[in-house]
Amino acid sequence: MHDYIKERTIRIGEYVVESKKTVRVIAKEFGVSKSTVHKDLTERLPEINPELANQVKEVLEYHKSIRHLRGGEATRKKYKIHTPEGSEVKPVG
Repeated sequence: MHDYIKERTIRIGEYVVESKKTVRVIAKEFGVSKSTVHKDLTERLPEINPELANQVKEVLEYHKSIRHLRGGEATRKKYKIHTPEGSEVKPVG
């Protein structure tokens, strides 16, 4: 494994533990794909730093446990229409 991959993997792992952000957000911030972040965190990090990998795993499991809530919220926001006052929201349909 190249040194730059190891360094990126550790930086991403530490950032996940500090920020508790999702893989999608972290991928944007680091300028890599979601697949790369996921592979770094689930396959590469345990080989490099098992202790950090366990901390990251807890964060990823938490995000997985609430993903159905996030998906529902995104759908709700997508189909909202705001009234002219902006205070009242009515669903479409």
